[in-house]
Amino acid sequence: MTPSKSSFPLNAWYAAAYDVEVGRTLMARTICNQKLVMFRKTDGTLAVLEDACWHRLLPLSMGRLEGDELTCGYHGLVYNAQGRCTHMPSQETINPSACVRSYPVVEKHRFVWVWPGDPALADVALVPDMHWNDDPDWAGDGKLITVKCDYRLVIDNLMDLTHETFVHGSSIGSREVAEAPFVATHGDRTATVTRWMENITPPPFWAGQIKAGRNYEGPVDRWQIIRFEAPATVCIDVGVAEAGSGAPQGDRSKGVNGFVLNTITPETDGTCHYFWAFARNYCLGEQKLTHQLREGVATIFREDEHVLEAQQVAMDEHPDHKFYNLNIDAGSMWARRLIDGLVAAEKSPAPVIPIRRAA
Repeated sequence: MTPSKSSFPLNAWYAAAYDVEVGRTLMARTICNQKLVMFRKTDGTLAVLEDACWHRLLPLSMGRLEGDELTCGYHGLVYNAQGRCTHMPSQETINPSACVRSYPVVEKHRFVWVWPGDPALADVALVPDMHWNDDPDWAGDGKLITVKCDYRLVIDNLMDLTHETFVHGSSIGSREVAEAPFVATHGDRTATVTRWMENITPPPFWAGQIKAGRNYEGPVDRWQIIRFEAPATVCIDVGVAEAGSGAPQGDRSKGVNGFVLNTITPETDGTCHYFWAFARNYCLGEQKLTHQLREGVATIFREDEHVLEAQQVAMDEHPDHKFYNLNIDAGSMWARRLIDGLVAAEKSPAPVIPIRRAA
């Protein structure tokens, strides 16, 4: 693979869409500076192709789908789901070089995952674990935000939740989040930040959740266990339990537990697709609560979006500025080291895969 100047590795699975987004219409999306077109075949399985016709580069997403084949909307070249041209207008002989790149694709945990790097390295076992998103013991929903910032800024934001105190003070933030001690650990592909806040007054969001789920009002023990999986997935184990009921020791039976599921896909070097969901293990049959939580969390994440985009603008205006790191940055620093390691590993000589980059 040609060395990349970008900040993201290509040999990885990235969420390209929610499963419900991709159907029997052509859907265009840019992933890691590569323009893709996605669709479902007649049997329901997925196909992902380069979104540029071999002939004159018109986006294939401007064409039409007939059966399992895609017809270019300019001159009518037809491609199968593997990207091979099967028909050319006004000639019987098909140029053997007439094909577009096809991408490995997996459907798992309610997401469509695409591998933009070397297809020979696409190991399904490397799809990030986000099983809470479709586990019958959990209920939830989520959304997609396209944020005008480097994807790593979103990861920084998620790995250091002290910002909740200041950005989300009316919902999930509290003084204790910024002041409680934490423990940061890491592995070969993961980094984890664990924070416990014992015997505190719950912030408005969690006061409402433990009231709904356990009919409890009073002080709580609160936890945040943030787990990053390289290159771009962060799953956060969150919740509150009746103070002193044993949650820090492993007994969460008198509490409510949620998972904030986040996977961030670079769109370009300066924009990203931020897929998120909130799953819970209480009040599983209450669709109204699922809707309320999704919209409530969306409001919280819009606050993050404003901060992140403002930060990116400031960074673009000060390209030579170097950030200072505090103790609270330990998790994000480890995440960035893991990402940098993956990017560096791809700079070693390897077979070149021709790709067309987004404008």
